[in-house]
Order: sequence, then C-alpha cells, then structure tokens
Amino acid sequence: MWHFQHYLSDEVIKVFNDMKVRKSSSSDEVKKRKKAVLFCLSDDKKKIVVEEGKHILVGDIGDTVDDPYACFVKLLPLNDCRYGLYDATYETKESKKEDLFIFTLKQNTPVVHYFYLKSNAIMCPFPGIKHEWQVNGLDDIQDRSTLAEKLGGNVVVSLEGRPL
Repeated sequence: MWHFQHYLSDEVIKVFNDMKVRKSSSSDEVKKRKKAVLFCLSDDKKKIVVEEGKHILVGDIGDTVDDPYACFVKLLPLNDCRYGLYDATYETKESKKEDLFIFTLKQNTPVVHYFYLKSNAIMCPFPGIKHEWQVNGLDDIQDRSTLAEKLGGNVVVSLEGRPL
C-alpha cells in the first residue's frame, strides 16, 4: 500500500479513514465523527499515534465548542511537536466546502529531529489530502486568515461559519 505506512499506528489510519468518509449517517453517528485530532510520536519514538484525549467531535460544535478552529489551536502544546488533522468547513465566493487539512507543528524541542525524519510519514500516505501546512510555532497557526489563505487564497470568505 504505502511505503510510509509502517510509521503510522493502525489507529491513526482508522481515524483518517473515518474522517475522510463523509457518507450519509445518522445524526448520532455524525456527532461522533472527529472534527480535529492530534497525533504524536509514541513513547519509543517508532510510530505516530493518536494523542489520547486530544480531539474535537462534530457533536461538540455548538454545545461545548463555539469556534472549532480556536479550540483546535488550544489543543496544541506550547513547547512540543505534533501532527494534526483538521476537517475544515469554509465558504468561497462560489460555494461551501469541506476539506481535510494536515498540520505539522515543528517547534524547537528535543524531539524535533524525530519529527523531521517522520514528516514524510504523515504527509505522504493519506490519499485525498489537498492541503498541508508545516507550522514552525503556535504564532504561525493562531490567525484563522492564514488557514483560509492556505485553503483557497483570497476567495475564502468564511471559515467555520465565521467571516474573515
């Protein structure tokens, strides 16, 4: 299948496939779908794994999460590296869109060299990812207009239902 797949845990691949598939589901199933999730290196630094408790569910939006993008940014650690998968909902001048976006947050930490080595492991194997963003620190990711620019340049007029 993918030559980088051996770096990814089975759970990472399952989460990606679950987020990628947007089939018609019951409203309860949709609420359980992940809107965003963080991945990190395993303790032995050999695999990329799903970080426990670091996700946003579609059902959380409106109930406990007003702004999913801001909530996603808050999930990111201040002084560590992470991968993130975010299901962005945005609107251009022509239409509404929903795309998966992969982030690589590389901060200057002792594990950063592992992330450099494994960056291709997370970026390459996910078919259908149209957007990727290598972020060098939290300052780069805070502003939603930067994400909107990555998604479609100046044609994006709103992100997560909020005008830009």
